[in-house]
Amino acid sequence: MSYYKAPRFPTTNKIKIAAVVITVIIIIIVLAESIVIVEAGHRGVVLYLGAVENRVLGEGVHFITPFAEQVVQMEVRTQKFQAEATAASNDLQEVQTVIALNYRIDPAEANKIYQILGVNYADRVISPTIQESVKASVAKFNAEELITKRETAKSVIADAIRSTLSSNNIQVQNVFITDFKFSDAFATQIEQKVVAFQKFLTEQNNLRAIEVVANQTVAQAEGQARATAAKANGESQAIKIITQQLRESPQYLQWQAITKWNGQMPYALGSSGFPFFQLPLPQAQNQTK
Repeated sequence: MSYYKAPRFPTTNKIKIAAVVITVIIIIIVLAESIVIVEAGHRGVVLYLGAVENRVLGEGVHFITPFAEQVVQMEVRTQKFQAEATAASNDLQEVQTVIALNYRIDPAEANKIYQILGVNYADRVISPTIQESVKASVAKFNAEELITKRETAKSVIADAIRSTLSSNNIQVQNVFITDFKFSDAFATQIEQKVVAFQKFLTEQNNLRAIEVVANQTVAQAEGQARATAAKANGESQAIKIITQQLRESPQYLQWQAITKWNGQMPYALGSSGFPFFQLPLPQAQNQTK
């Protein structure tokens, strides 16, 4: 009795094919683990067996050690962070405001940021920095100064935020601060003070206007007094001159009358009918004849 034995070639071929497939899969996996693509606007932080390496990958394709190295991508584009802050002024008035930042992390220090602060660095350092900076800065001003010196107070807060975050390799590009909000009672008090101050300024302007008018009146009176004194002095000098002339020349009055005569003869004649000189009377002429 004989038995048929199947050939072993097909089994061998299957094993070879399976080996090839496994090899290809391994190669693909190795290649996949060896190639990393860093997206635009990001930097790659390289971890070697969990430890942060002292290098940062830029945008594009990079090769790393498969299975041993891992890349964490950190965004380095400008981002926005906004937070509400509450503080007390120097005179213990509660102040509320909203701070908004435009910031970016230092691309060359992305690995240090990840190592020290992690991916959620915004919540770990930016938010507390805003709160502490607002409290420390607002405490330097009275509540009224936060209104009258608003721009100065905002500048102090912005500088404090920039200084603290820069020490953590976070670059602050812009700081936006809304107006300071106070309690309703204090806001009413400020409004009343503003109204009273405006009224005071109005009264001062009215007083200045009255002073100007009074000064003008005094100046006019002084000017008229000087003019009257000058006129009186002139008339006094004229009288003195005329008196002197009369003493020295009695004909001075006759000369004055001639210069002022309008050329008309008087209506009545007497012994001295003509004002300038005496004419001989007809009787006197007859007697002479």
